This record gives sequence, structure tokens and C-alpha cells, in this order.
Amino acid sequence: MGLKVSVSRERRVVFRQRGLVEVEEFELGAPTEGEMLIRTRSTLISPGTETAFLMALANTSGEFPQYPGYSNAGLVERVGNAVKEIHVGDRVVSHRPHASRVLAREEETLRIPDAVSYDEASFFALGSVALQGVRKGKVELGDSVLVVGQGLVGNLALQLAKLSGGTPVIGADLCDYRLGISLKVGADYAINPSRDNLDERVGAITEGRGASVVIEATGSPSAIPTALTLASRYGRVILLGSPRGDSTVDFYTYVHRKGLQIVGAHNSTRPRYESTHGAWTIRDDAKLVLRLIEEGLLNVRALVTSKMSYREATEAYRRLRESKDETIGVIIDWE
Repeated sequence: MGLKVSVSRERRVVFRQRGLVEVEEFELGAPTEGEMLIRTRSTLISPGTETAFLMALANTSGEFPQYPGYSNAGLVERVGNAVKEIHVGDRVVSHRPHASRVLAREEETLRIPDAVSYDEASFFALGSVALQGVRKGKVELGDSVLVVGQGLVGNLALQLAKLSGGTPVIGADLCDYRLGISLKVGADYAINPSRDNLDERVGAITEGRGASVVIEATGSPSAIPTALTLASRYGRVILLGSPRGDSTVDFYTYVHRKGLQIVGAHNSTRPRYESTHGAWTIRDDAKLVLRLIEEGLLNVRALVTSKMSYREATEAYRRLRESKDETIGVIIDWE
């Protein structure tokens, strides 16, 4: 027996044109047999990716309108006939946009553990992005790890590198506010290159060797040569942040002679169907991130600067663009 066709009026965030954020109404149909209808409770803004697309930076589509977001946590209100494991009333996450209600297929959702709030659960996507970067760094117990950039993804990468055995773990950022959070969640050292000589500090911390693993999480082209410089001989440099422009690199001095490994860590480079050692699927990594949050091993509460109503979406993106010295994580409240 087919589902009754119905349409609801919902709200969603839209990038209307470059730099312009609005909330618009849209029509959402009923779930098909393989889908579920989810009432959104919390969505987490991905600061680097979403503001880059909003401002049409390098390596973004530059096309508008856009409907951003991929960190949705909500409550299942209705399921199609073919949905077997998820039920009405379940709390789930999905890679769905910033909207009051969304449709998702069962295989695209994960249940939220009972002890994890909607706000915490909305970190599942960025946590899994950071985790695949750490996996590609092949962090071993005792490896020194430097994470350049302590925004959301960089901070999560730092925490996950420490959980993987990184010793010491070092966070670098131009913002003291972010560095303070990094120390709060477990960084052994926090360095502000605008005040301290980064080369000298990393050299002193690593006894002159440089960092075994450097995770570049800023997406700034100018940070890539810095990451190569700070890596140890035979070290690994992981490009976790999506570069928004071109870099000039002295490959002979900083790559060839040092025997560095440079690894691109875009989320799309994962296996699609099955996890293997060092290369896990998005679903498996997201499930692990939720478990780490549940067990108190991954601190995401410290990363929330503001929780703002969807009606304040324009202001939320403005803060992320213009107040980086006092803003790191913004959750949109859809209640």
C-alpha cells in the first residue's frame, strides 16, 4: 500500500548570492518507501567549507543559489514502508542540509546514542572528516603531531591524534581564543605564530627533529610550505583543509631531500562500501565519532561558541566570517 502524498511548508538556509545568507520557505514531500522524514533539532555549520562556498572562493562552484549544510541531527517523524531498522521516534544524524525537516534514506542515517545530545551529535560529520585525516597520517604511539589551524576540524584532528597515541600534540593558530580551547581539550602545546617563532618552538618541543606528522587544517595556501618546513625527516604531511588557491613550494629542499610523504585527505577519497586498515568509510567513521563522544573521549561541547535560532542564520555566518577571534563553532537551533 503506497504512502499518502502530502507536502509541508518548511524552512531552510540558502546562499542566495555571493555573501548573501537568507532563510526561505520550501515545499517538502512525503517520504518514499525507502526514506524517512526527519524533524531537525540541531545542525552544525562547517565554518571553513560553508563560508568558502558562500564567498565563492577558489575551488568552490561559484554557482548560486546554494543550500548548505551536511551535519543534521533530528527526530524521525515518519518512515516509508521499506525502512526496516529505523523507527518513528528514533534520534538520528544525516548528511542533510540546514533545514527544518529533511528526507533521508535509511542507509544514510545513524542512530544517536542515548547519552549524546542533538548538539553533540551534529559533530558527527566534521569529526569523521578530521578522523580520516588522522588515519592517513598513520599516527603511532609516540609520534609528535603538529596541527596547523585550530578551527573545528583542526581541533577535532588534534584530539583524535592524541587518542591515536600522538605525543606530544601541538596546536598552532593565529587566534589565542582557539588556542585556549585546544589546551582545554588536551593539547600539550599551543603556539601563536604571530607572537612566537613557530620553527623554533616546534624544534625545541621535538628536540630539533620536527614533527613526525603535520596536519594542515587551515586551507590557506600559504600554510602548506610552513607545514612542509616543520615536518621531520621522513615525516608525513596531511593536507586536511581544502586549499583555496595556489601554493609555491620548494620541493627539493622541503620534500625531496627530507623524504616527506604528502597525503591529500579530502573526504571524497574514502572507500565507498567497506572499511580497511587506515581507510574507513564515512559511515563507519561517523559511527565511531558518535561513540567517542558518548564515552567522553572526544570533547565537542567545548567547541560550541554559540547556539543560534535559524532565524539568525545571517548573523551566524557573519560571526564565522568576521569574528574568528571569538567564534569557533556555531549550532543552528531548529526548535
